[in-house]
Amino acid sequence: MAMLGMKKYLIGAVVGLLVGLWFGVNIGNDRPLWSNPFAEPSLSQKAKGVAKDVWKDAKKAARDSLKD
Repeated sequence: MAMLGMKKYLIGAVVGLLVGLWFGVNIGNDRPLWSNPFAEPSLSQKAKGVAKDVWKDAKKAARDSLKD
């Protein structure tokens, strides 16, 4: 009887760990939760990411130059 309860707990912990890792990778990469975490981003998604980073850097540089 105790072994059955331990088995359910272990299976639940493994499933929870796998789902948590799946969601964590997707959150870290700014993707929807249910998307494939192993899929490579498309070229347009990479370009959007680079353009977004350049825009943020340009805004920061403009604000810093106006502060002085």
